[in-house]
Amino acid sequence: MAKKPSTRSECREVVYDSRHWSVFVNLRERAAQLMEALEKSNLESIVHGSIARGDVSEKSDVDVFLQTSASSFSVETALEKAGIRMERRLVVQATPTYAMKAHIEIAERVSATFSLMKMRRVEREFYSFGGKVSLQDIRKGLRAEGVDKRLMLIEPTREGHRESTVVGREEQVARILGVSVETVMDRVHALTRRDQVGRTGVFVEEELRDNETFEMALARLADMNPAVRRRARSV
Repeated sequence: MAKKPSTRSECREVVYDSRHWSVFVNLRERAAQLMEALEKSNLESIVHGSIARGDVSEKSDVDVFLQTSASSFSVETALEKAGIRMERRLVVQATPTYAMKAHIEIAERVSATFSLMKMRRVEREFYSFGGKVSLQDIRKGLRAEGVDKRLMLIEPTREGHRESTVVGREEQVARILGVSVETVMDRVHALTRRDQVGRTGVFVEEELRDNETFEMALARLADMNPAVRRRARSV
């Protein structure tokens, strides 16, 4: 069941048990393996969401994101050199106003993603909003503050985390996370709307054809779809 946005006002302390810490360590090891493969080819990446914050479950996704521009050839070559098999390659665009991204599925709930277009500030700050850590942070055992799908601010503690609502505290949360208020409001709107109308899917989600690169797929879709073409030219 999807997590719903929460508006409770109190701050709650959550203590992790040994099972939780074990799941957390395992998921971070999977993320680090993928990030190390990219690092060897001078491709810097982050992992975001619950794996950065610490409030994981056994179903948490390991989504590694390359923050700097990279060619699909360099990314795929880095994975191949490390013996990491790619299960599926997809182009994904959440909405017509969001950048199209390359999404490489490595295994169940493990993936590497990078943008095929220049991202707007709100899109770049999405990762800080949810919480992000680098490979160096993982090696140091660091965790990051971030917001979950319930719109609860997760602040790591030695024993687990402290959580409190974002709704009504948008400016304060923006300061804590180092992002713009616009980004916080954008995510509050998106997650609240999803709770009200249900999951609406994505604008584009298409698997690459045989022998097609991500760049070729982007060009093909831009040629077919005016909205994709407009977004590719914008920002």
